[in-house]
Amino acid sequence: MARLIVRLKQLRRSDDQITAQVRAVLVESLYASRQSLIIGALTSTAIAAVVSSTSKDAWLIVCAILIGLVGFVRIVDAVRLHRQELAEGPRGPGTAGRHELFYRLGALSYSGLLGLFGLLTLIRTDDGVLQLLSVTTAIGYAAGIAGRNAGRPWIALSQLCCASLPLALGLLIAAEPLKVVLAVVIVLFVVAMMDITLQTYGAILRATVASHEKAALAEHHAAMARRDDLTGVANRTAFREEFEARLRALGSGEGKLALHWLDLDRFKEVNDSFGHLAGNALLVAVAQRLREQFGAPCVVARLGGDEFAIVCAVGDDREAVAIGYAVLDLVKQTVAHDGHTLRTSASIGVAIAPQDGRDADTLLRNADLALYRAKESGGGQFSFYEPEMDEKIERRRQLGAELHGALERGEFQLVFQPIFRLADERITSCEVLLRWTNRRFGAVSPAEFIPIAEDSGQIVEIGSWVLFQACQAARDWPAGISIAVNLSPIQLRSANLPAVVARALDQSGLPAGRLQLEVTESVLLEDVDASIAALEALNRIGVCTTLDDFGTGYSSLSYLTRFPFQTIKIDRSFISDLDRSPASIAIVQTVVDLAAKLGMRTVAEGIETEAQLAQLRRTRCDAVQGYLLAKPMPANMVGAMLAGDALETSPDA
Repeated sequence: MARLIVRLKQLRRSDDQITAQVRAVLVESLYASRQSLIIGALTSTAIAAVVSSTSKDAWLIVCAILIGLVGFVRIVDAVRLHRQELAEGPRGPGTAGRHELFYRLGALSYSGLLGLFGLLTLIRTDDGVLQLLSVTTAIGYAAGIAGRNAGRPWIALSQLCCASLPLALGLLIAAEPLKVVLAVVIVLFVVAMMDITLQTYGAILRATVASHEKAALAEHHAAMARRDDLTGVANRTAFREEFEARLRALGSGEGKLALHWLDLDRFKEVNDSFGHLAGNALLVAVAQRLREQFGAPCVVARLGGDEFAIVCAVGDDREAVAIGYAVLDLVKQTVAHDGHTLRTSASIGVAIAPQDGRDADTLLRNADLALYRAKESGGGQFSFYEPEMDEKIERRRQLGAELHGALERGEFQLVFQPIFRLADERITSCEVLLRWTNRRFGAVSPAEFIPIAEDSGQIVEIGSWVLFQACQAARDWPAGISIAVNLSPIQLRSANLPAVVARALDQSGLPAGRLQLEVTESVLLEDVDASIAALEALNRIGVCTTLDDFGTGYSSLSYLTRFPFQTIKIDRSFISDLDRSPASIAIVQTVVDLAAKLGMRTVAEGIETEAQLAQLRRTRCDAVQGYLLAKPMPANMVGAMLAGDALETSPDA
């Protein structure tokens, strides 16, 4: 008995500590078996009616009527809650307390009336059969609820006592030996059933808590699986689900849905210049700003790398424009990290549903096309999808298909543009340029097919062919004339580049010192350490390297000290303004002087006017290249020019 009292005290403490969610589940268990509640109420009411009508006792009749009324109310309550659950779904924790209170009042009233009915039967009738019916009904009810309502043990224990203890009292009042024994048995039964109830409650509570914790953990994992680990915004999976849900909700309504797909400009430079931690800090800052600005009504997601997406409901295209400008402003705000100030901008592609598509795949593809145009236009801006973009993609696809087999069909040709020494205007080298005349599309610009070849990986095979053909052509030129070949980013990253170059030199017989390989600044940005290693490997076999388009990238001066270049090519953007811009003159002069002090040669490209040429003479630039001096030409014309040049310099001429 003492152990039972201790467990009852522990029960009060443990019941006060359970969470609202667990309590709601336990309260729901009270209504779990509505059929048993209804059957129990009907059978108990029927037995009470039989006993009271047989005995014709007024007290029993009144008590039986009350049992029937309370039972009817409980049945109505159970059915009502069942229908409500079917219509509205499972009840939440907020309503659990109210439902538990209502159930407690009904249960205690009903069990108390059954116990009182049994007591009245024992003391107001002498019919043993009627007494047996009343006692067994009350005891059977008590035994049933001990397990049925164990999820809320105080209700079960109260029902047990209310239904059973009045019977023991009635048996003791009779003062008959056998009835006294039966009263003691009922009391022991109550104690035993209380113990069973507490044990059952403990098992139910452990199972419920474990299930709740498991569900909470699964919910947490599901939420984490839908969040980007670094930035905390939605990831690609969550974005796709939410995007499709909003498209379905859009339906045939009059609203619109704007998809802004953005890509950070020059993000690679931040990683290379300041490290990956700086890049991560920049991504986190951008994501936080986007979430604070658009997170509530819109969907903000990181799709991977430096790509983000925002989906917002808009009334018209002007709202989409406003969102685009807001995103540009947010992204270009600086980020402080480890004593550095990080800066970036964004290129944004915009597609709007339903006018640009009604399904997620179409809208994502169209936003990507618009993003491509925004990046092509220089970045830091947004572009809306236009149907004409599909035509560009189709042409790109067809050109990609035509590139396969173009080498075998002999569709590529090389042309050469001479580079002149400025001091005496004689040819010192030629830059090789690739041309493609396709069987279907005719002449295709290198600006169009080179990116396609790079994306498909065919540039490696094409580049090797160009390198070999260029070396073969230059082999027959005078000994002092070199050949300049541009390297693509993929070629520079190739581990076997030195071997490919060495094989081209060996097969053509061209000395390594007469081959110059040109690399643009943007290529170097993609992987600084790998680029340095590749250039040093080329220098070790005697090949010269040139930094092309100098001045168009970022951190250019650092390249001059970190990368092993022998020549610098000054970009044509500075040369075009040379005859009318003092700033361009100052920049070119500075580059020439700096290169001279570092032991490097300078080449100015894009010379188109005499004024530009005259200005370059004053800067003491080493060499020049451009349409004013010579256009790209076939190899036989270069040979003729070089032969004429040799005759002019011959002692016998």
